[in-house]
Amino acid sequence: MFRYVFALLLAAFIQPGVAHACPDLQVYYSEQFSWSEKLRDLRALMPECLQSSEYFALRGAAELNTNRVDAALESLERSLLLDPGNAAARIDYAQVLFSVGQVFAAMELNEELLARPDLPQGIDTLLQNRQSNWRAMTRQRSYQVDISTGYDDNLNGAPDPSQITLTLSGEPITLNLNDDFRPIGDTYGNLRLGTRYRQLGPGSQHNWVTELRARNSSHEDSNLLQLDNRYVFSRNARNATWQLGGSLSSLHFGGNPLFTATEARYRRQSRNDGNSSCHPLFDLAVQHQNFHGQAELDAVETRAAIGANCILETASGNQSFNIELGLLDNSALSSRRPGGHRGGWQARADWQTQAGIGTFRSQVSYTEINDRKAFSPLLANGAKREVSRAYVYLQYLQPLSLFGPNTTLLVNLFHQQQKSNLELFESTDSSFEIGLSFSF
Repeated sequence: MFRYVFALLLAAFIQPGVAHACPDLQVYYSEQFSWSEKLRDLRALMPECLQSSEYFALRGAAELNTNRVDAALESLERSLLLDPGNAAARIDYAQVLFSVGQVFAAMELNEELLARPDLPQGIDTLLQNRQSNWRAMTRQRSYQVDISTGYDDNLNGAPDPSQITLTLSGEPITLNLNDDFRPIGDTYGNLRLGTRYRQLGPGSQHNWVTELRARNSSHEDSNLLQLDNRYVFSRNARNATWQLGGSLSSLHFGGNPLFTATEARYRRQSRNDGNSSCHPLFDLAVQHQNFHGQAELDAVETRAAIGANCILETASGNQSFNIELGLLDNSALSSRRPGGHRGGWQARADWQTQAGIGTFRSQVSYTEINDRKAFSPLLANGAKREVSRAYVYLQYLQPLSLFGPNTTLLVNLFHQQQKSNLELFESTDSSFEIGLSFSF
């Protein structure tokens, strides 16, 4: 109906091209015929109207109103080739561009139409409403609430050994760790609140994400509160997609502020020519780490990684796979930090696939990082600390229509193992979690 009103309002506004023997088309602006009937008659007139911009504009409108978008695109382009100023064709051509996903090209053309001084009265309001509706679609906001419960066998992140060996006067002495410093397992409740805002632009987009996570258990000293804020600007270039962003994360543990991290990141993913399903990528991140109440631990960490992102088509659906290998450098901001500067490397892989009606995700990571100086003369006679950490994270997501169209079942499994030449830094942690996610 919207485009039909356009046709009626523009009947006297169309500037016909050279029509030759093309008959008068005014009868097709009335409601006497349906759009299907108009299209049938107009097809028969084509040999007589090959040079008529008005004919192809009207035919394109009929094709658009009968959901023949590809045909409408061709007809309207031909109309504009014959007469670039044909307003009726330009109005419907903007609609076709929007229908095929070229939102910003459609908005640009619609803006040009609004700037024309010769628009008939009333049609400018219709164009302005269309422009407002299209612009609203380039700004997307969503919210998410996750509620879950689970069990963690090391809520407090304590070391595995029940005893540690100290070096005093060159002699090893074994001490028993207090129960407060031993791993504590317990059930917990987890609440996550998130909001996402996306603003689309021609070939680019802005993304803002804010998440608040709270974990509570009967062991109050292990309660956790985490706030994350992230911004990413991404742009599609001819042969690559690149992202530039920043984040601010804060962690409270046991009711006290523990850690704040500020990060800047650049990421570039190339686009291969040909039929390759994998695309190489480069990732660079610089993070400032602030430990509240322990300024001697503050540091700047740099990570530079290369890898590839792959999308594989299978009978069960698409699978995505991402692998990265990076170098780490953690520079102490204080000369008093135990171990001084640290360096190492990290390998990480992510995989996502459809599993029945649900989605299965997994992440595997391995990190090695070593101190440049002795950590403490009391541990292993002043040895340099060496740490390796491996973890695996598995997640299953399944829509649950029983609780609404935007409800998802969550099942999470996590396991981490950390090894070191200093027994104080050896630990394991496993958790299982099940819950619901609500998005709106």
